Amino acid sequence: MLEACQLCYAFPPQPPLFEDVSLRIEAGEWVGLSGNSGAGKSTLGRLLAGYDEPTAGRIRIEGERFSTKGLRPVQWLPQSPELAVNPRWQVVRVLNEAWEPPEALRRAFGIKSQWLNRPVRTLSGGELQRICVLRALAPGVRYLIADEISTMLDPITQLALWQALKAEAEKRKLGVLVISHDAALLKRLCQRRYHLENARLHAAEHHQLP
Repeated sequence: MLEACQLCYAFPPQPPLFEDVSLRIEAGEWVGLSGNSGAGKSTLGRLLAGYDEPTAGRIRIEGERFSTKGLRPVQWLPQSPELAVNPRWQVVRVLNEAWEPPEALRRAFGIKSQWLNRPVRTLSGGELQRICVLRALAPGVRYLIADEISTMLDPITQLALWQALKAEAEKRKLGVLVISHDAALLKRLCQRRYHLENARLHAAEHHQLP
């Protein structure tokens, strides 16, 4: 279980971006997170992945603090994938930085073999997002923080990406936090939802769509 207990994040003298935030994500569970722009959703995602430190509170996996050295067991996938890669690298180097995904899995994510030797900067945002999602599925990863990862994609590519990610996450029992403004998407994908508003996290009423 990935668990956050009584997190606070603030830059005094500004009021806290959020405080007393607690949530949990079980292995194999999909949890949704919504909130208005500026509410702190991405910041919370970065905290859960160990990229930033909370002002107060703690984050644990199976009750233990996890190391942020080497491959992180919690991977944060940002909305803008170009922020997560070196634009001068070739695609194959970006993927192999974490692992060497099998060809069948590359195909499942719509990644073409001819992309592998291309520089990252020559890919579209949607193509690069698929590369970054696949890279984050390296062995040893146990939880994913998917932060608005499909907003730049057309509807057909969105569907294909989520189907591929759902299948692989279910196979490996990965816990996934889906951050999105799209309420219908969260209802369709997630077993539970939270809403971040006015510096507080609230459990949202939830019914999965058929």
